[in-house]
Amino acid sequence: MLYPLHHAQEEWLARLRPLARQAAGLLRAVEANGPGPLPLAQAAAALQLLEDVGTTHRKPPFGLTRARTRQGVVAVREEVVQAAPFGRLLRFVKDTPRPGPPVLVVAPLSGHFATRLRGTVAALLPDHEVHVTDWTDARTVPLPLGRFGLDEQVAQIIAWLEAMGPGAHLLAVSQPAVAALSAAALMAEDGNPARPRSLTLIAGPVDPRIAPTREGALASALPPAWFETMEVATVPPGFPGAGRRVRPGAQQMAGSVLADLHTHLAAQLAQLRNLTQGDAAAAAAHRRRYDELRSVMDVPAELYLDTIHRVFRGAELARGRMEWRGRRVRPEAIRDTAPLVVEGDGDGACPPGQARAAFDLCRGLPAGLRRHHVQPGAGHDALFEGPAWAREICPLVREVIEASG
Repeated sequence: MLYPLHHAQEEWLARLRPLARQAAGLLRAVEANGPGPLPLAQAAAALQLLEDVGTTHRKPPFGLTRARTRQGVVAVREEVVQAAPFGRLLRFVKDTPRPGPPVLVVAPLSGHFATRLRGTVAALLPDHEVHVTDWTDARTVPLPLGRFGLDEQVAQIIAWLEAMGPGAHLLAVSQPAVAALSAAALMAEDGNPARPRSLTLIAGPVDPRIAPTREGALASALPPAWFETMEVATVPPGFPGAGRRVRPGAQQMAGSVLADLHTHLAAQLAQLRNLTQGDAAAAAAHRRRYDELRSVMDVPAELYLDTIHRVFRGAELARGRMEWRGRRVRPEAIRDTAPLVVEGDGDGACPPGQARAAFDLCRGLPAGLRRHHVQPGAGHDALFEGPAWAREICPLVREVIEASG
């Protein structure tokens, strides 16, 4: 019953939002025709807040059509390099003969579309040929196309690096840090010519035992069966992926909001002030952000449960116990892939130290190749979007890439 309830709520709110918007418009019109009491403006603003309520499975566009390069402003278009059941390798093609070093940005597969990294891609575009793992909403993947767990995520990263060819660089944001590091290790041990020249890990749970979060503690404390029963649902008839087990995007979104409830409440109160005071620019910026957050996708149950049990509960990679399709993953085999680890000292989702643990695992790397950056005052999202990312972190990524050839 879990999934139909989420879907019914989504459908109901989708019908409610236009009605609330129309009612708010009528109140605004009444207010415009006379002095209008302040409560009228506040009532209209409260109705407009309903536009930020609930979730949708509509994928937002990247909307990146221009990039300012060293050769000037150039046109950008999206191109699908390779398609797979659970995602596409998306390339942002720039209208220039010198697009820059190729970079594969591995987006989190944790409930939001890859467009969540729009700011990440936009900042990289001027100097790099950017590719993105454009993951597919699991409820649209037919059941006969198989499973997608941690092993499959590692395999997909390797396949897409091979599709890009030798000379590419790898950047993983948050959830796929373990998969990206594992892919680099396996490719290094095999002498794969497409192994990444550099590997940037942005706030990923390489060793979640360091400064464990509330979610990490729950993963260790609750029995495995609890997650399969309470956190996973079956896609009902009516969707292409009917019968597939998933972690519903709506449930993931609800968990994220509850984990940082004070921040979201403060944001909604600020939006109420924006709407009441008529600050259209601030209200539009808030709405753009929450439109992105409300756009959710279902995650394959295998990947979600592997993340809980193999990453957070078992810390397999950190303990040297991780296997990929029966083969031991050996980060110490990495010898010529330059790593950059980025963390934020205000990151509650992935505290400092968890990603830096990658250096302890990559024992075969010379110390001179390792770069570690802790962004002062930065929370999780600020590490890959916003001013700190664009002005301080992205230039570090560029430096590492340039130094790695």
